[in-house]
Amino acid sequence: MESKMFKRLIPILGVLAVLLSACGPQGTPTMAPADVQNTAVAAAWTMVAMTNQAIPTITPLPPTETPSPTPLPTFTPIALPTIMGSLPTPTTQPVSSDPDSCIKPLDTGEAGPTVRVRLENEAGGAMNVSLNLWTPNAFGQCGAISTTLGKNESSVLDLPKGSWWHTRG
Repeated sequence: MESKMFKRLIPILGVLAVLLSACGPQGTPTMAPADVQNTAVAAAWTMVAMTNQAIPTITPLPPTETPSPTPLPTFTPIALPTIMGSLPTPTTQPVSSDPDSCIKPLDTGEAGPTVRVRLENEAGGAMNVSLNLWTPNAFGQCGAISTTLGKNESSVLDLPKGSWWHTRG
């Protein structure tokens, strides 16, 4: 009887062995050599691309604005009182054709920062005053400004900074 039972038990043990081996851990699959090579090449190209992205680019700096002199308010002469009789007519001196000449009217709007100056006429009559910025200042401006002061009259002018000389008549 034992041999019969043993004969019946062998197929059951065989089926059990097959079922248990199916539930066990799988073997580690191996890659084909071509797949290993293609993966290595792809990793190398990825590293090259990332290195190229990390290289700093030459970006041009934005242009720097050069500050220009701010135009200042222009000189507005003070209204003069009416005088009986006639005043001498001022004569205009010819303007030099040399662009670097200081014999010309001064453009106070482009001559830069100013200094406040007070002119007082203590003479016995009206007086014509000519103020001349005789050498170009820091803003490259030079020229003349003229004004008339009545008897015992004063005037306040904002003159551009620089080297000045005056005449009166």
